[in-house]
Amino acid sequence: MNYQPRGIGDQAIQGPASYLSEVGAAEALLKTQPTWNGVTAEAVARMRLQNRFKTGLDIARYTAALMRSDMAAYDGDPTKYTQSLGCWHGFIAQQKLVSIKKHFGTTDRRYLYLSGWMIAALRSEFGPLPDQSMHEKTSVPALIEELYTFLRQADSRELNDIFRALDAARKAGDQAKEKALIERVDNFRTHVVPVIADIDAGFGNAEATYLLAKKMIEAGACALQIENQVSDEKQCGHQDGKVTVPHEVFLAKIRACRHAFLELGVEDGIIVTRTDSLGAGLTQQIAVSHKPGDLGDQYNSFLDCEEVTAANARNGDVIINRNGKMMRPKRLASNLYQFRAGTGEDRCVLDSITSLQNGADLLWIETEKPNIEQIAKMVDRIREVIPNAKLAYNNSPSFNWTLNFRWQVYDAMKEAGKDVAKYNRAELMKPEYDDTPLAIEADERIRTFQADSAKRAGIFHHLITLPTYHTAALSTDNLAREYFGEQGMLGYVKNVQRQEIRQGIACVRHQNMAGSDIGDDHKEYFAGEAALKAGGAHNTMNQFG
Repeated sequence: MNYQPRGIGDQAIQGPASYLSEVGAAEALLKTQPTWNGVTAEAVARMRLQNRFKTGLDIARYTAALMRSDMAAYDGDPTKYTQSLGCWHGFIAQQKLVSIKKHFGTTDRRYLYLSGWMIAALRSEFGPLPDQSMHEKTSVPALIEELYTFLRQADSRELNDIFRALDAARKAGDQAKEKALIERVDNFRTHVVPVIADIDAGFGNAEATYLLAKKMIEAGACALQIENQVSDEKQCGHQDGKVTVPHEVFLAKIRACRHAFLELGVEDGIIVTRTDSLGAGLTQQIAVSHKPGDLGDQYNSFLDCEEVTAANARNGDVIINRNGKMMRPKRLASNLYQFRAGTGEDRCVLDSITSLQNGADLLWIETEKPNIEQIAKMVDRIREVIPNAKLAYNNSPSFNWTLNFRWQVYDAMKEAGKDVAKYNRAELMKPEYDDTPLAIEADERIRTFQADSAKRAGIFHHLITLPTYHTAALSTDNLAREYFGEQGMLGYVKNVQRQEIRQGIACVRHQNMAGSDIGDDHKEYFAGEAALKAGGAHNTMNQFG
């Protein structure tokens, strides 16, 4: 059973044994245990193959190697970027991977993203919360474990269907089909893929970050995404009021994550460092500086300051030395310090270079709009120092993609001297523009955004943080409108069940998806002919084939 082994350096990712060798190993074991009556070698082999990943650490090690392999492939060919969708429940993650396998036959370069925003909004015991690190930190590793529980169950379910087909082929005496099905088992492609998991700003000091990182890795996370905001003032990346920390504070948390990976034996774990400096105008601390030009001095150089004299000195002033002058950083009533306007891009570049030089593997630059040249401008500067620097980028639902790209096309047309008289730039979101050349070009730019930015702006991983939050709301709204309106039951049947059947959505057989057939087969393993099974002739799931 191969499980898509892919090499990283000289070390291959090892998959489990083949179907027949697993059966043989089980037979050899059972011969040594004469009292284990009724336990069959084939049942043991099947259950072992259906449970390849015994622990979260097995998953973390396996997926870290996959992700490292993908990073190396991207360095050689930027068309080989990776993608993910944020998932707020294990079932959502499972259905995403089931769909990917159905449509593309492979899960290569497709990941999961775990969003702290969605945990706060959907999974906190406090109820819906804003994205400000107020949710229980334990809910993060709990969701990682849940995601992988559902993905492992997807493996088990698909293999169980193959095993049933194998039994049917044997019963029919079809040896060719039996052989083909065994080959399918041996070449089975797992639903388990890497997860990039949001640890926010670390939920406290570096020790707190380390403890949470351990729990996340033990649950299966191979990649941790951490941001340079103040833990107790953390804001959503697309909201105002963000406050960053000096580099040394952030680097301590990067090291905490690395120590957690190394302690647990995930030696190639990935750390994604996010800078919010582009939209953050405040800092809680003045950095410690020992000499001009050191990291602390560079951080402080962006502070908005005024020169202090005996005449304008105030009680409680904090003073720094800048080029031999005594300067007072602008301190707000909140006791936060303000950066100079227009320094965000420079701070992002410094943050990124510093992180990569101190243990980070990937960057995340949070921007206010999806603009390839804006991102590329910063990445070009970073790559002058770190040539293979690459990003994970948030294709955020907080952006109005339609409007942003219509603006970009409008501005490009105007700059090129084209006639834009029929377009009102302030109203380009209106449906009446949908079929215009401007809107068509904008949609094409949106379609190719990921491929174009992977090539031009060094984006290795494209993710959408909150897509399944929005799809759940949209599909529920559509169903509610139809079902509680004049369409009644037809609103469900026509727009949900009929579409599931015709599009081959496995979930239409919801009992099977939830593991009913697996349970029936286990009952047969355990009780033989005495097993009381649910999948008999009167099971209504038989209506779906």
